[in-house]
Amino acid sequence: MTLLDIPTRTSTVEHALNEARSRIQVTPEELAEARRRRDALAAALEREFGGRTYVNGSIAHGDALNPLTDVDVGIVIPDPDGLYGPGLRGPGALQERAADAIRRELKDEYPKLRVEHLNRRRSILVRFGDPVTSGQADFTADVITAIDNRTGAGLYIPNYRTWDRSHPERHTEMVKEANAVSRSTFARGTRLMKHWNREHDRPICSWNIKALALGCITGPVTMTDYISTWLNHAIEQLSIGETPDPAGVAGPIKINEKFTRLQVVAAFRQAKADFDLALQYEREGYPILALNQLAIFFGDEAVMPKPDQDEVKRVSRERWREKNPSLLHAPAATVSTSAYGDRLPVRSWAC
Repeated sequence: MTLLDIPTRTSTVEHALNEARSRIQVTPEELAEARRRRDALAAALEREFGGRTYVNGSIAHGDALNPLTDVDVGIVIPDPDGLYGPGLRGPGALQERAADAIRRELKDEYPKLRVEHLNRRRSILVRFGDPVTSGQADFTADVITAIDNRTGAGLYIPNYRTWDRSHPERHTEMVKEANAVSRSTFARGTRLMKHWNREHDRPICSWNIKALALGCITGPVTMTDYISTWLNHAIEQLSIGETPDPAGVAGPIKINEKFTRLQVVAAFRQAKADFDLALQYEREGYPILALNQLAIFFGDEAVMPKPDQDEVKRVSRERWREKNPSLLHAPAATVSTSAYGDRLPVRSWAC
């Protein structure tokens, strides 16, 4: 699939996916405010520690969803005497300094500001207490206090009282490179799969979705091809094992602890079956059935509404009659079908 193919693809499925993508995109107002607050946090941390800050997560990667839940920023703290790191001092004192600096610098602008750093695995949690959009919960900020890895690539980031290796700066570079080479279709398709993930008990984290995409989305794609390609790759990779770190620094990316890896694979197989059926209906010339199947795939009618169900049933019966002319006059007991002319999907992957 090349970029030249994208404007000519006017299928029902592709159009519906792009409509859904526009519905879940974070608003410009919230995006601008998220960046402003992130920059204010970065400035406070730089004044406290010096060093350098970095950005990560959905805002930095261009795939934020509406409603926005959080923003991410990190500070790489200078450690000229080599006091911190594995086997040395833990991150606690640095996190306390960072939390105090955030309170000191931002409390006047955000009177309801809350900053939490104790008993947290990785990040300092910042609650602004000042929602941007009326009727929605305010987004939070995750702040990482990191140190350079003096003996290898990447950083050391907190893991409770000790440290883990990671390379968040390289992760952001890789995603930005993928967005550039794909003409932003990497971010757009990722947004759709993140929403699917959100509506299906979050079997994997957002970073895992992007890490898998880095392994299979290598150029401009339609949204239809992104989802098909991503699901095939995710099933193949997770059938073998957990997703490796694309930067080759951290360990494999963990799945949601509520599920086994095989249950997650089963979820993606079901999703693939749902999505493939929508494409099949479209190929056969039944756009209303394709749209209905897309609604089943997403499981969120606010983003992908179901078409008129009476019409869906009527067209389904019509399709069944066309595919089974020899059974039209068969005894009722010999016919086994659903109201839609196909076996309905059974969602038992999480059992």
